Amino acid sequence: MSQSLTVVVPCYNEENTIKQLITRVLEQEVVRELIVIDDASTDNSLKLIKEFRDKRLVYLENSVNLGKGASVKKGFEKATSEYILVQDADLEYSPEEYQRLLEPLESGYADVVFGSRFLTYGSRRALYFWHRVGNDFLTLLSNMFTNIDLTDMETCYKVMRTDIAKQIDIRENRFGLEPELTAKLAKMKLRIYEVGISYRGRTYLEGKKVTWKDGISAIRCIIKYNVFK
Repeated sequence: MSQSLTVVVPCYNEENTIKQLITRVLEQEVVRELIVIDDASTDNSLKLIKEFRDKRLVYLENSVNLGKGASVKKGFEKATSEYILVQDADLEYSPEEYQRLLEPLESGYADVVFGSRFLTYGSRRALYFWHRVGNDFLTLLSNMFTNIDLTDMETCYKVMRTDIAKQIDIRENRFGLEPELTAKLAKMKLRIYEVGISYRGRTYLEGKKVTWKDGISAIRCIIKYNVFK
């Protein structure tokens, strides 16, 4: 098992989870580089990030809050490993599954891997019904434009070769990142695979940030990045 992965973590006000998340990421043997981008957090997130003394950890700071997409763009630009993965800072997704996600890439039959929360694999917390309906709708709409049969377009876990990531000009600053990446990857005619993952979603009381407004934005992004260049 070689160290071949850069993990990009956008972080905004995640003081309750960021320390554990970084610890778990650095425990994975495949991780060569961890880039954490603090998006002008107003809590203790940045202080906790700076406490780590691992040579694999690189932290960047946004002077103002720019959003997930803008932070991921910075991470993509800095990455140096063979493969790259986006990891949210909230522990909804498990770093222990990195090797499973990398397997299709390292075996040479995939260029991109989506980690699907809806393919049968591990445990998945049962949460908001209407979120699932919205997710299914957005995935269906995206699939209609891309003609790629995904089960979870909105997943955070999108793993790809780093040379591919560096070709993508990310324009969306917030959660429109997911449909934008999907559309642009589809246009590149890449070999895209899905791997089932576990999922431990949060409630809004626990800090979940995505709202219905992000769903409306996702529809806009699906149309924008699939119909227009």
